[in-house]
Amino acid sequence: MKINHLPLTIYHLLFITLLAACSGKPGPDKPAPGTPPAPTATAPAQNTATAVPADTAYPAPPAAPTNNPYPAPTTGVPPTAYPAPADTSGVPAYTYRVINSYPHDPNAFTQGLLWDDGIFYESAGLYNQSSLRRVDPESGEVLQMQDVPPEYFAEGLVLWDDKLIQLTWQENIAFIYDKDSLEKVGEFSYPTEGWGITHDGRNLIMSDGTATLYFRDPETFAEVGRIEVRDANGPVVRLNELEYIDGEIWANVWQTSQIARIDPATGQVTGWIDLSGILDNTTLTQQADVLNGIAYDAENGRLFITGKLWPAVFEIELIPES
Repeated sequence: MKINHLPLTIYHLLFITLLAACSGKPGPDKPAPGTPPAPTATAPAQNTATAVPADTAYPAPPAAPTNNPYPAPTTGVPPTAYPAPADTSGVPAYTYRVINSYPHDPNAFTQGLLWDDGIFYESAGLYNQSSLRRVDPESGEVLQMQDVPPEYFAEGLVLWDDKLIQLTWQENIAFIYDKDSLEKVGEFSYPTEGWGITHDGRNLIMSDGTATLYFRDPETFAEVGRIEVRDANGPVVRLNELEYIDGEIWANVWQTSQIARIDPATGQVTGWIDLSGILDNTTLTQQADVLNGIAYDAENGRLFITGKLWPAVFEIELIPES
C-alpha cells in the first residue's frame, strides 16, 4: 500500500494524533500526567500583618520608661501651682553668701529646725516616718530620736522654756516633749492645720499655710491674736517654717526659695530674702525637696538654712541687693 494513495481523511487523522502526542509531552514547566500540582508560595506584601492564630498567647510589651526618675510623692500634699515671685518693690531685698555647710540626713523630711546651746533640734515629717531629733551641727549625727506615731505627720517645732512643742499637719494636735529626754509630757489641740511655729518671748506664733499667723498663749494655747501677712501684691500665702529673729518673724514661703521678713505688729512684709541656687550641683540630690528650715543662733548671730531631704545645712550671711 502506498501512503500517497491513502484517502485525505486518513492523513488528517494521523496529523491530529501526532500533534496531540507532541503537545502532551512532559517538560520543565509542566508536570507529567497524574502528578499533583506543587504548592505555590506567595511572598507577603511589605508592611502587611500576618495573621496570628487566635489561641496563641504572646507576652505583653514591656512598659515604656517614664521621663521622671523621681519617686511618687508620699507627703499627701496635692500638686499645687507655685506662687508668683515675691514683689520686692519698696522693701529691702537680700541675697546670701554661704559661710559654711554641714552634713544633714538626706532622708529627713525637715519641717522645723531650731538651735539651742550648740545643738540642732529638728522635726522631720511624713506619715509613718515622722520624728523629733537632737542633732550634732558639725557632723550631722543624730544624737537622739523620738519617733512620732505613724498616723501623724509632724510639722513645725519650737522651744519654750525647757519644753519642745511639735505641730502636726492635719491632725490638729501638738505634742509637748521634755527637751533633755525627748519624752512626751503633754499635748494640746488647735482648729487649723499646723505648719510652722516660733515664739516672740511672750506668745507662740503659728502658721497654717495661709496668709494668717496666729498668736497663742504658751501656757493655755488659747489664741490671743492674729495678723494677715501682706506685701505690695496683697496677702502672702503658704507661709510655712517660722523663726523669730531680732524682733521680726521670718517665714519661708512653701515651694519657693523666698523668706519673708514680717513686722509682727502689722503683718507687713519688711524685706525679702532670695535663696535661689543655694543647692548647687555639688549638693543637689535627686530627691531633694523644697526649702523648709530656718534656725538662728542668737548668741553668736549665726543663721542656718536647710530643707526637706537636703544633704546639707548651710550657714549663711545676708547681702543687701543694690
